[in-house]
Amino acid sequence: MHELTAGFPATQATSSFTEYLQRSRPELLPGSQLLPAGQLPQAPHATTIVALAYPGGVLMAGDRRATMGNLIASRHIEKVFPADGYSVLGIAGTAGLAIDITKLFQVELEHYEKIEGTLLSLDGKANRLGAMIRSNLPMAMQGMAVVPLFAGFDQVAQVGRLFSYDVTGGRYEEQEHHSVGSGSVFARGALKKLWRPNLSETEAVSVAVEALYDAADDDSATGGPDPVRQLWPVVYTVNRAGARRVPERELAEIAGKIASSRTIEGREA
Repeated sequence: MHELTAGFPATQATSSFTEYLQRSRPELLPGSQLLPAGQLPQAPHATTIVALAYPGGVLMAGDRRATMGNLIASRHIEKVFPADGYSVLGIAGTAGLAIDITKLFQVELEHYEKIEGTLLSLDGKANRLGAMIRSNLPMAMQGMAVVPLFAGFDQVAQVGRLFSYDVTGGRYEEQEHHSVGSGSVFARGALKKLWRPNLSETEAVSVAVEALYDAADDDSATGGPDPVRQLWPVVYTVNRAGARRVPERELAEIAGKIASSRTIEGREA
């Protein structure tokens, strides 16, 4: 960052790191390059993300599978990241671009905090993420789209809030729960049945894991809990204490209970 800012006039300083890059080094922005005409390159795609609100906070979870056409490109990819201390970001779409946008968004929020001396509001964070997605529209039109899910704890309203996006950067606040990615239609059906207003945090984690379990049953691009490889979804909770990654031992126990209950009930899936 020091090399990028060296020689940059103080009179042009801005609280937006993305705006600074647009002025000085636009070629470094994730969506700045155009692909040559012809067949799209094979690239890993990240899939299903779920998010839900519960009293006092919000939760986001993502499976661990990335696909490349009909192949499993990775069983270990992480799709949910802390954006800052009070918000999290989940990615679906072209994995490489999505991860670059996530890193840029993290720097954007850190830069704002250092320049302004305060955290950006949750609405401000959601708006800036929308602008980043909009800047990737040329790549999306070429088939390399990025569609995130954003959630955070609103320190003014003292509630957890969820935001979804489209490829044009359109921002939409969601109520109760939402899902994006190839398995989202199945995960959303599970969330509608399992979510209720008075969920505890532990129950909310269980609902998210079960929604991903259902998505993995019907969507080949979504990976379910894998006890053989000891792979579990990545789950973050965000409340007034900040963002917390749920430990894998808790996720292993929850996934085990879900599998056992379905076995006892004699369910096919």
